[in-house]
Amino acid sequence: MINIRSRLTYQFVVLVTAILLLFSSGVYFFSKLYLEKRFFKRLQDRAITTTTLLFDIQAADTTVIKLVNVSDKELLTNESISVYNEKLQQFIFFTHPSDTSFHQKLLPGILTGSATTYISHDDYQILGIHLTNAGKGNWVIVSAIDQTGKDALQDLRKILVVMILAGILMLGVSGWMFANRALAPVSDIIRQINQIFPRNVKKRVEYSNPDDEIGTLVATFNQMLNRVEEALITQKMFIANVSHELKNPLTKIYSQIEITLMQQRTPEAYERSLKSLQEDTRTLTQLTNALLNLATVVANAENVKYAPIRLDELLWEAKSQLQKWHEEYQIQVNFTDFPDNEDALIIQGNEASIKVVFMNLIDNACKFSDNHTAIVNFVATEKEVIISFFNQGPVIPERDLPYIFEPFYRSNASAGAVKGHGVGLAIVAQIIRLHQGEIDVKSDTNGTVFTLSFKR
Repeated sequence: MINIRSRLTYQFVVLVTAILLLFSSGVYFFSKLYLEKRFFKRLQDRAITTTTLLFDIQAADTTVIKLVNVSDKELLTNESISVYNEKLQQFIFFTHPSDTSFHQKLLPGILTGSATTYISHDDYQILGIHLTNAGKGNWVIVSAIDQTGKDALQDLRKILVVMILAGILMLGVSGWMFANRALAPVSDIIRQINQIFPRNVKKRVEYSNPDDEIGTLVATFNQMLNRVEEALITQKMFIANVSHELKNPLTKIYSQIEITLMQQRTPEAYERSLKSLQEDTRTLTQLTNALLNLATVVANAENVKYAPIRLDELLWEAKSQLQKWHEEYQIQVNFTDFPDNEDALIIQGNEASIKVVFMNLIDNACKFSDNHTAIVNFVATEKEVIISFFNQGPVIPERDLPYIFEPFYRSNASAGAVKGHGVGLAIVAQIIRLHQGEIDVKSDTNGTVFTLSFKR
């Protein structure tokens, strides 16, 4: 496969060679036109001189020939001059009797009605001029070979061919050097990238000119490296947290079973052990389900099916289901400025996923509130739907707010108050991101509020 350096060199050579060929063709073409025009002028001068001597001065034929030859310092190659009388339909003058048949053969092409005719035949250039003298029409025909012009064009062709070949050679060398210099930053970037992975993911690609195209590419690549580093750190934290969260209940279950089997116990003792194992198993099951939900949301993001869903009805379903599971929960839903147009309540989304979001946020609000109360405010406009979930639980420190949507992250303010694994909000954030929505959180002494907004 041809690399970029070679491809650039070939393209550069082909492009400039095409320009050279076009330029050389133009030089050759216009030089040929110039030489033909100059030769036509010489033939015209010979014809006018012959006519003047023959008809105006009425010199003898031999004298005319001599004077015509003397009038031009440079004799024309294979020159032949003849005069054809239209009335007599015969040649009345010729410099070379043997060429009469040649001019006779050319007459149909000369006698076209035009006063001046210029044609080519083999290597000959022929000029025919129609002159009227004393009521008599005569054609003066001059033919010759432009040997000087042919030699000049041949020399010009040789010069152009040599110059083009030399230019192509120079283009190949300079094109290779140009491509090598143009791709030098890319080679340096490749070298730096090879040093980054996998040994030093914190290092970034450096480039001296950030404003050109390669600088933009480097900036984009560094942004990708930032995301890769964040993903690697998140992955490490995720694995460490999962290991820790799974290890605790499994260790506890194993220890309880081992202690229970060490000796015979009363039925009451076995019942207490089984209840404790049941609680630990429930915790482990909840964690496993949460991890599966998170993995499903992340892995099947492209396969999520969207359909029109009505958010107010879905919010009521989530409220009713949670209150069936937790009778102590108090959930207050407030609809502010309820729209007249029901279409303002509908968005394109996945019903099951949005329901998981509502249930997680309501459940968290009730769990972290001292009176197990959550206040949900619902506002719908033509442009967006805003839903807020408020509770009067512990204040989340401002330093913890940027991280609460990361898997397994739990604020110290709430970690000891309520049991949990720190996975629910990560699922919520991922679902909201898939639906092109936004989630925001604020916490102060008055309470904590999570705000969802969906653009319509």
